[in-house]
Amino acid sequence: MEKIEITLNINGKPHEVTIYPNDTLLDVLRDKLDLTGSKESCGEGVCGSCTVHMDGKPVRACLTLAMEAQDAEIKTVEGLANGDELSNLQQSFIDHGAVQCGFCTPGMLMSADALLRENPKPDEKTIRKALAGNICRCTGYAKIVQAVAHAAQPQDNCCDCKSKE
Repeated sequence: MEKIEITLNINGKPHEVTIYPNDTLLDVLRDKLDLTGSKESCGEGVCGSCTVHMDGKPVRACLTLAMEAQDAEIKTVEGLANGDELSNLQQSFIDHGAVQCGFCTPGMLMSADALLRENPKPDEKTIRKALAGNICRCTGYAKIVQAVAHAAQPQDNCCDCKSKE
């Protein structure tokens, strides 16, 4: 199989890469660009740990060919922060203890970020629906849902995180 050269726009920056036509976006992100935030878990698009945004919509990078992403705007979990400053959503995950082993966290953050951009004030049912395609084996989801809700609408007495704000 012959390699091809493509340019991917990732987190606002162009990256020229040489790939095989069957390389997935996840493989290119992790192995060629050293953007290792997105994780490979199931390799079948079921778990959500590889979720990235493509033109603002969450997609499974393990199922997306890198070639498909050539003319798209790709955002990875690394693109959520502003330099060393975490996004409000990322900080909320930390403040609410929504990060345990961390394997599902990048996909959860990317799905939650897409939700909050589309619906800045979701209710719990909407949050749970948006995260339904992401599997977490550690938390039981309560703290993750609480973190997303707090990122959407910080409340003075919602939890113990008030003292950390």
